[in-house]
This record gives sequence, C-alpha cells and structure tokens, in this order.
Amino acid sequence: MPGTRKLGRPTAHRNLMLRGMVTYLLEKGEMETTLTRAKEVRALCEKMITLGKKGTLAARRQALAFITKEDVVKKLFDQIAPSYESRTGGYTVIYKLGPRRGDGAELALIRLVKDEVVEEEKASKGKGKAKAKTAAKPKKATATAKVEAKADDIEDLNVETEVAADDVVEDDSVAEVAEDEAVAEVVETTEADDSSETE
Repeated sequence: MPGTRKLGRPTAHRNLMLRGMVTYLLEKGEMETTLTRAKEVRALCEKMITLGKKGTLAARRQALAFITKEDVVKKLFDQIAPSYESRTGGYTVIYKLGPRRGDGAELALIRLVKDEVVEEEKASKGKGKAKAKTAAKPKKATATAKVEAKADDIEDLNVETEVAADDVVEDDSVAEVAEDEAVAEVVETTEADDSSETE
C-alpha cells in the first residue's frame, strides 16, 4: 500500500528523499530507481499532478510545500497537468528493469505517460478497443524498404572493400574476390531474413 513503506530510512530522511525524487520525475519526465521507491514515488507524483489539475492558489501552495523547486511547480501547473486534463489517474507508468548488479535490488524505470498516449486514448474512446490496439503497434517495414537497406549495405561494403584493396594490395583480382564475397554475404543474410519472415 502506498505511503506505508519505510525504505530503510528515518521518517524525515524518507520524506525528503521522496520529495526530491518526485521533483526530479516531474522535471525530467522519467527516472530510474528501485521498484519499491518507484511505487512510492508514483503515488506522490500522481497526487501532485492532481493538485496541478485543480489549478487553484491553494493547490499551488500545497505543491510548493512539497516540490523542492519553484520552476518545477510552474512546469507542473502550466504544462504537465493540462496535458492530463481528460485523464482521471494513471499519470505514470513503471517498467521493471531487472536486478541491480551490486546488490540484486529490483530496478525500475518510472516515467510520466506521454502526451501522445493521452491523445490516442481520446481518439480511441469513440472508435473502440480493437482499433486502439492496432494503432499502438508499429508498422512492419515493407519488403522494398528492406531491399533498399540491403542495397545500401552492399554499396557501403563495396566502398570499404575498394579502400581496403587500394591500401593493402594493388592487384585488381583480390579486390574483385573480396567484393564478391561481401555481396554473397549480404545476399545470404537477406535470404535468411526473408525465410524467417515467412515463418
């Protein structure tokens, strides 16, 4: 339950640490920390965004009493809170990153939900859930784009082999063999990619 974790610190130290983390998250938009700290920061950050949505003088003063930088409060009330006007909660998202190398603590990335996601939700309310899911997925590259990318790779390899051949050996036959090997290698990787896509 948010607000009940002691985080291994005395009350004053814990509160100051959380205030600093909320300020940093609102200032930068994302932050990497441990999972338990991220869960505590999420609750406090969402309360600050809710204060920002109220927009009253009393709410601004409450935010100033908690957030440690005045310019972050200004950003909260002028930019962040208005972008979440139609959203009733869930202003942050937490991604688990795995254990930390030194002590094995579970790391997490907490970030503010982007404005594009908020706009997509506005658009998807009228269209339905199925279309919203398809809109969120990135489109796959077409076969022609892949062929063009492979052609660029072949040209790059040709330039590299020509430079290497000029520097090392003046013999043209060695350069042609190296170029043919490079082209064959790119063709093999293209065929492997195409066969994996058909599966």
